[in-house]
Amino acid sequence: MHYPTDINLLFDATRKVIELTARLGSDQGLPDWRQHAYNVRHLKRHLRAAQNAKHSKARNEAQKATNDTRMIEAHKTYLEVAQGYLDKARETLAKTESYGGAGGVEYLVAKIQIETFMKHADRQIDQTRRRVILGETIPHAEKVFSVFETHTEWISKGKAGVPVELGLRVCILEDQHRFVLHHRVMEKQTDDQVTVAMVKETKERFADLEAFSFDKGFHSPTNQQELQAHLKLVALPRKGKLSQQAQAVESSEHFVKARRRHSAVESAINALEVHGLDRCPDQGIRGFKRYVALAVVARNVHRIGAILKERENRRAKRATRYAQRDSPHKLAA
Repeated sequence: MHYPTDINLLFDATRKVIELTARLGSDQGLPDWRQHAYNVRHLKRHLRAAQNAKHSKARNEAQKATNDTRMIEAHKTYLEVAQGYLDKARETLAKTESYGGAGGVEYLVAKIQIETFMKHADRQIDQTRRRVILGETIPHAEKVFSVFETHTEWISKGKAGVPVELGLRVCILEDQHRFVLHHRVMEKQTDDQVTVAMVKETKERFADLEAFSFDKGFHSPTNQQELQAHLKLVALPRKGKLSQQAQAVESSEHFVKARRRHSAVESAINALEVHGLDRCPDQGIRGFKRYVALAVVARNVHRIGAILKERENRRAKRATRYAQRDSPHKLAA
């Protein structure tokens, strides 16, 4: 993963089209892509030219207009070069089919991969042209932040030092013994959209659970009402200014006690990140979900080990105290 912009995502997609098409053409005996390594370098030079043209510190209005024109021309050239390589790749695919190279699982897999990256490249060309040349604002819903892991989302953290992260949100539910009872990978979902589902799914496995504590992000009026039907105590802080009734509820002894225990979940989140979930090396959304599930299992096993080690330490200390008590009494002279 790298910081995504429309032009470097276009480079990623076009680079893969060149490399995969060159490999396919070589397997089929076509000489079209003998200089594919040079083609990638050529494309990257135009990428760098477009990137450098965006960085202008001019204060004079005339100079700003000149720089804007230069930036647009650099982007146009970059898009033309990328479009040229895509057109050439389509010609190569047509040749492999006309020469009888089509057929076989390996060919079909290669063709699907090439066409997939072509679609990514076409989208990035369209968005770059709309943004830079036509001056449009691209809606967030149309954006893709990785051509390799298309499920990647833009997560606004709103924290100092880490304002933004790229990945997927994961919701976890931890009990009072610091075991993770349930988790969910949130695809295009926010906290308030998974609150009730997390409680219901956890209650199906652990029917004795009666009290839950949540962050403010899980609050919504609907969630407040629905959770009351499943739990005896709902420690879900409301957003904004509180009414007198809400203040009375959130200042009650049981609510405050549950909220104080809630901070312990931060250690579980940190432990999951430290033990592998800071970055997922698996590919695809299925690999991401599998990796998260294994990390949760590893966290619970680690917790069991910590409990057993703590018990052994207490037994050792107790044995030491008893051994000191067994020392023989000395008689006074």
